[in-house]
Amino acid sequence: MTTPEYDWWRGKRINDNVPSSSTRPIEEHLQVFPIELEIVKQDFEKKSLELRKRIEKLEEENIQLGLDVNVQKVAELERLLHQHRSRNSVIELKASLIEIEEFKRKIDELNAAL
Repeated sequence: MTTPEYDWWRGKRINDNVPSSSTRPIEEHLQVFPIELEIVKQDFEKKSLELRKRIEKLEEENIQLGLDVNVQKVAELERLLHQHRSRNSVIELKASLIEIEEFKRKIDELNAAL
């Protein structure tokens, strides 16, 4: 024997075991996951491509900077070479001047001896 309240409650109760028209079949639920996975995969590939391009750009900049540094080193070495050649020329000129003065002194001594 049941009470009228129980009968009323039982009539209002929804049977969750029976699929209703508002619920999607399990196949649709399973299809949603691969679609979301595909979207995530595409995002990953896009970001990966962007990072590869950025790495290539940075490598090119690195090469350019390396070339710039090499050009600066070459310019500095050329400047140092010119400086050392100038210094050597000055030393050679001083040595020649000393020799010339010695020869003049010897000539003067020989002229005085004659």
